[in-house]
Amino acid sequence: MQVSSSIRPPLVTGGKTLHDVTNDICRHVEAKPNPTWMIAFGISVLTLSYGLYNVYRTLWYGIGEWGLNKTVGWAWDITNFVWWVGIGHAGTLISAVLLLFRQKWRTSINRAAEAMTIFAVLCAASFILCHMGRPWVGYWPLPLPNTFGSLWVNFNSPLVWDVFAISTYLSVSLVFWYIGMIPDLSTIRDRATTKISKIVYGAMSFGWTGGAKDWSRYESVSLILAGLSTPLVLSVHTIVSMDFATSVIPGWHTTIFPPYFVAGAIFSGFAMVLTLMIITRSVYKLEDYITLEHIETMNKIIILTGSIVGVAYLTEFFIAWYSGVEYESYCFINRATGPYWWAYWCMMTCNVISPQLFWIKKIRRSIAATFIISIIVNIGMWFERFVIIVSSLHRDYVPSSWAMFYATSVDVGVYINSFGLFFTLFFLFSKFLPVVNMAEIKSVLKSSSETNSVVDFKSNVHSH
Repeated sequence: MQVSSSIRPPLVTGGKTLHDVTNDICRHVEAKPNPTWMIAFGISVLTLSYGLYNVYRTLWYGIGEWGLNKTVGWAWDITNFVWWVGIGHAGTLISAVLLLFRQKWRTSINRAAEAMTIFAVLCAASFILCHMGRPWVGYWPLPLPNTFGSLWVNFNSPLVWDVFAISTYLSVSLVFWYIGMIPDLSTIRDRATTKISKIVYGAMSFGWTGGAKDWSRYESVSLILAGLSTPLVLSVHTIVSMDFATSVIPGWHTTIFPPYFVAGAIFSGFAMVLTLMIITRSVYKLEDYITLEHIETMNKIIILTGSIVGVAYLTEFFIAWYSGVEYESYCFINRATGPYWWAYWCMMTCNVISPQLFWIKKIRRSIAATFIISIIVNIGMWFERFVIIVSSLHRDYVPSSWAMFYATSVDVGVYINSFGLFFTLFFLFSKFLPVVNMAEIKSVLKSSSETNSVVDFKSNVHSH
């Protein structure tokens, strides 16, 4: 007896039925908040409150509260902005690109990844508002008909392109996320036991009945939005990279930035998805839906994108040397050996060396190792943005203007504010909305559950 090919590992374990899927995923929405959630949510709200105090100080006293100086005009604010935009990349990739390629393993993680995208973009936008100094005139960058005479934005500036790219990204991601939830919201509506729940979830589900016409429109809109979202995966971080690449500052003026930033964004985004999903699967007992197969697949993508980022770092050094431009060479040597050497080597260790551990299958399938490395990767990606920005600026063409950047407590506080905002929104989402897409899990249950895999395997054996 010989089996011709091995079967794929199941994406849903525990022999779940359709009824089990509904119960397991609705359970945390219908139950009262447990003490663990209350404590975690309380900590995130306190963090947000402390952060908002620092935002208030920034807006009231001005960005002189930050550690900026005459040489380093951009530092923590733009570092954190680019970092948060990058984290938001994995949601669109998992939702849109993998939907178009009909990858079934996306179904358990796409909902939380989409939510993470929206919250991360909001955190990124908070730094733009703070850096404006006068957020009450924040509509000025928009190309609106106005009463300022002939005042228009500079359409040649990549900062204006940022406004368009990120607002489009947020809008499409928000619509995609919400439409994907409508079938699940209708399920919660039908199971609701209190009048308020029935009204709220009834309004949110837009009269969904589950009929053939509803599903046909749902599928069509999902594919259209996936098609619209896919170019955004490439365009958003490409445009963010052009904030730097279109300048003439050594260390920034490079054509490799667009693909390098996109790979880095997917790299950090998948790491953050892993961090959140490992916690979520443990807290809400979703181990049968977010399985080791999902985690291992995401770890493989982290190996790929981490390797691309590593090649980009080496390419930068090679081009700096090959160009023969003295200032460019000095910038990169200064990164690795100058006053900020510690940030550079933290970046290299976290982003290039640590993901290579995932070549070992035991580590790749280890929950604890994955959780630790996912956090290390995001620390490394923050240092990458810090190194690009600060180490390129702190030593100018004229040695008399050389200066070191030191973050102030307000710098740190505004950064903490973004974490408070992110986790407050994520905890609210995970409590009051289905954190896993029930409808899509049910659609792959027949072909990808543990029970059916065993049946298929037995029939395959008997046929031989």
